[in-house]
Amino acid sequence: MDKNTRKTSFGKWVNAINFEKLNEAVNFHGQDRYTKKLTTQAFTLLMLYAQLTETDSLHALEAALSNKDFQHAIGVDSISVSQLSRKNNQLDPAILSNLFMQMVGKITAQKLSPKKGMLLKIIDSTTLPLNVNHFKWAEFRETKGGVKLHLRLVFDENGTHYPDKEVITNAKEHDRNQLEVLVDDKEAMYVFDRAYVDYKRFDLFTDDGIFFVCRLKKNAVLHPVYSFTLPEGSDVLSDTMAFIGSSTNCTENVFRIIVIPDGKGSELRLITNRFDLTAEEISEIYRSRWAIELFFKWIKQHVKIKHFYGQSENAVKNQIYLALIAYCLNVLIQMESKSGNSILRISRILVANLWQNFHYWLREIRSKKVP
Repeated sequence: MDKNTRKTSFGKWVNAINFEKLNEAVNFHGQDRYTKKLTTQAFTLLMLYAQLTETDSLHALEAALSNKDFQHAIGVDSISVSQLSRKNNQLDPAILSNLFMQMVGKITAQKLSPKKGMLLKIIDSTTLPLNVNHFKWAEFRETKGGVKLHLRLVFDENGTHYPDKEVITNAKEHDRNQLEVLVDDKEAMYVFDRAYVDYKRFDLFTDDGIFFVCRLKKNAVLHPVYSFTLPEGSDVLSDTMAFIGSSTNCTENVFRIIVIPDGKGSELRLITNRFDLTAEEISEIYRSRWAIELFFKWIKQHVKIKHFYGQSENAVKNQIYLALIAYCLNVLIQMESKSGNSILRISRILVANLWQNFHYWLREIRSKKVP
């Protein structure tokens, strides 16, 4: 980018990207060895623009490049759809995965530690359906295709939640198989749903000093050891200590089982290895799971991961990584500007002022909080 582009709102938005490190990764993977025009840096900027503006297709992106300001920002004056498609299919997703982790590192370095207790990290997955006739590599049922995004979201009680680790697999991959990858920080407490129930791994977590809370399946077999007394007026239905599992698959450690109403006339059974918190606090921690469900809903509605620009595995993974990077760039701007506005409003104001001096954009998003 030239010095004038850096003064635009778009230039400010992507300023958090260390292009020197990006190009080091590109050279390591040998991606631009024979590239004359559409470098990985230019492609990344183009596709981030597409994410930001929710561009429908590569044809629409090619047309958008007729804008002179856009040309200056990218460093190319024109590009064909075939060149975009080829780059999208050939680019190693490891490069954008690495860029996503760089963005996460910048967010983590600026975030404050929670005022009380441990950092909460929520683990869940979402399936992105694909037409099996066009994405044969993603087949997981006879007539269906899809990929699954396994995600770890950092819960921020004072600000915006953000993703800090991801795994992309075929949709047939079971959620609990990713726990080993997504649980790696003893300084955090993990929250996940019943799809991640794994008694052997729960024992390992406990032995290793990793704390968690998870929803139990309805058919889980309990072997109660002790019942805790509940405070008067508590919404919690029961709080017990128990071994879990059948005679052939029973936990070695004792766990805490908390039963709470689900608000729909049924009950939720939670398992945790935290005995130092009240049952109400455990219940509240589990209910923080809503944050990752809202994140998946948000990202499917407002960034481009429902319609893909390419049909190869590389193209699909690259687009998912670009969506996550775009979200992180918005979080970084929100933090830097100390804006009380939502990520969506910050993004919309950016699009409206894309090639204006970035001070106009920052002035708008620093204004009073808008729901």
